[in-house]
Amino acid sequence: MTLRLLSLATLYPAPPRPGFGRFVQNQMEGLARRGDWEVTVINPIGLPPLLPLARYAALRTIPAVEHSGGVTVYHPRFALIPGLSGRFNPLLIARAVLPLARRLHAERPFDMVDAQFFYPDGPAAARIARALNLPLAIKARGGDILYWGTRPAALAQIRAAADQARVLLSVSAALARDMVALGLPEERMQVHYTGLDHSRFYPRPRDDARRALAERLPALAIPATARIVASVGALIAIKGQALAIEALRDLPDNVALVLVGAGPDEAALRQQVARAGLDARVRFAGSLGHDDLPLLLSAAEAMVLASEREGIANAWIEALASGAPLVIPDVGGAREVIDRPAAGRLVAREPAAIAQGLRDVLDAQFDPAEVAAVAARFTWDTNAARLAEIYRAAIG
Repeated sequence: MTLRLLSLATLYPAPPRPGFGRFVQNQMEGLARRGDWEVTVINPIGLPPLLPLARYAALRTIPAVEHSGGVTVYHPRFALIPGLSGRFNPLLIARAVLPLARRLHAERPFDMVDAQFFYPDGPAAARIARALNLPLAIKARGGDILYWGTRPAALAQIRAAADQARVLLSVSAALARDMVALGLPEERMQVHYTGLDHSRFYPRPRDDARRALAERLPALAIPATARIVASVGALIAIKGQALAIEALRDLPDNVALVLVGAGPDEAALRQQVARAGLDARVRFAGSLGHDDLPLLLSAAEAMVLASEREGIANAWIEALASGAPLVIPDVGGAREVIDRPAAGRLVAREPAAIAQGLRDVLDAQFDPAEVAAVAARFTWDTNAARLAEIYRAAIG
């Protein structure tokens, strides 16, 4: 029997931001491909009601509904007050989404509601599931617990939603322990690892990848004598790009750092690079597309991401699958990923330790195939099969 899932996800790709929450899209489309689940996603778009801020202009062009990969995706709008409405966003989302959810449920009933992040998605999805009298599942991915769990108003909503949910998912065992520490019910937790498209992320010959990357993106034409280190993540303080730039000063001149991602810290990071005289060794790649990121990661000899907090970062798994060992702090599920020397190094979150970790992996010159073997267990088919199993058990 085919079951029907209504999934609430505040991060999900849309035309103006195709990489926004791509990992959620991959999970939902993987579940839909199985044939035993029909998946509908509601991706609420937050827009300021009165202020026509320029940075939100592109979001206003997102269509009301799309169909992709066997999944129907709705993009209703909700009122967002930037920087101020965080504690109220679950309520604002639920009020905006509930009429749509009621209509869809009346047309063809759903069997379950889930939330793709614990906050703000979780409390909003709890209201919807309660209104539709459906079982609820909520997934924790990292910052939704590690950041919002430190905010009393958000934590109270997180706990209430968790009490309602039949199953709580975590992207790592380490994050599940953090959830228990916040008072969430351990007996209803299930670890659900991320997946990976191995047809896209795999070790290409490094020189070939560098040439192809330079042809596609001339700004990333890096001298053949340089050793590329990638850093993939939003340009925000908690991702630690500033630490990676500082660490570069302690590495040989032939080591080049490529920062992949966009974000509010870009200007400050560019200023840091200029002050340090590292303009020739640091490239800002912006947000790379489906075809370009795998090339960069295959061209790279290491991936550094000095995050303050993570669950299990998708960028970790993508880098490993492409043959690039990691240099990352001991945060979240890092120990669940770096389980052998070829996977990389766990380091303190400070420049000298990051530099030493990068020296270690660059000097080791691990076989990319050996590095990629670390990520072999992460697939979207495995991810979907596990999710289907967990949800069927939760429905009972």
